[in-house]
Amino acid sequence: MQSFFYDRATHANQAVGLAQQPDSRFIAGGTNLLDLMKNDVMHASRLIDLNRAGLEAIAATADGGLSLGALARNSDTANHPLVRQRYPLLSQALLAGASAQVRNMATNGGNLMQRTRCYYFTDPAFTRCNKRVPGSGCAAMEGINRIHAILGASAACIATHPSDLCVALAALDAVVVVCGPQGERRIPIQEFHRLPGDQPQVDTVLAPGELITAILLGPSPFAEHSHYLKVRDRASYAFALVSVAVGLALAGGVVYQAAVALGGVAAKPWRIPGAEAPLLGQRPGTREFDRRAAAVAETLLAGARPFKGNQFKIPLAHRSIVRALQLAGRSPGGAA
Repeated sequence: MQSFFYDRATHANQAVGLAQQPDSRFIAGGTNLLDLMKNDVMHASRLIDLNRAGLEAIAATADGGLSLGALARNSDTANHPLVRQRYPLLSQALLAGASAQVRNMATNGGNLMQRTRCYYFTDPAFTRCNKRVPGSGCAAMEGINRIHAILGASAACIATHPSDLCVALAALDAVVVVCGPQGERRIPIQEFHRLPGDQPQVDTVLAPGELITAILLGPSPFAEHSHYLKVRDRASYAFALVSVAVGLALAGGVVYQAAVALGGVAAKPWRIPGAEAPLLGQRPGTREFDRRAAAVAETLLAGARPFKGNQFKIPLAHRSIVRALQLAGRSPGGAA
């Protein structure tokens, strides 16, 4: 593991100031960054410890929403009374991720900044990885690509984003609050992560030195009818082959608002505005609702381009979308 300087920030502005030095990185729980540094995948000349920066608060906002501190631990967020009451989808997604020990260390901001779990990225023994070494190629295209993207990939990279939290945040239309040398800005979650294009090494739209300080959730109508479905190779401590975050808002037993986001299929949570429109005016538990759910799946998966090892993801994602919508239609909170 390479040597580096270490600083401890006591507030966000100090952290941002320290991060203006070249090759600086923020560290909180370290559950992803330290592993990658130990394996010589990522490098830093300076680590800036945020654990005393005062960014862990979870609090209701004046508009009836919720502010999630970037430094709040995943376990604390998942079990917070306001999260469980107003945003059960978020709690379900967090509890589906990693292990209890990792959730006790991992932070909300760090979760947004996770790097891909592509075999060829995380193991420097493989020399061809455009995300790790730009211009070197993508070994996954001809290699083992069972876990890789079927949507939004490019000729440079077919890796997927591993976060469960981010899929739920996409369905909830969250906003990421960041501060940097130019002050504060707010980024809709669907604009925060990038598709690979010809720069797969750039995962987010953050400018150098910008720091995530909070995640904002607006008032949600999905508290009674939501579900996070994660399909994986084993029951725990495994990344999603496909995941689906669903929220339904019902009045008189009929859907008037819906949200569906996919994980495990692209380099960012996959959501298409308006894809949920066929569900509006429908009553869950009917054959027509199931037919409309299938139509939503068709829209979300349109243009999917699988590779030799992950062709199964298309029918798997289709069935998962329909199933998640069926479960979300039940009450309370999408319980089976």
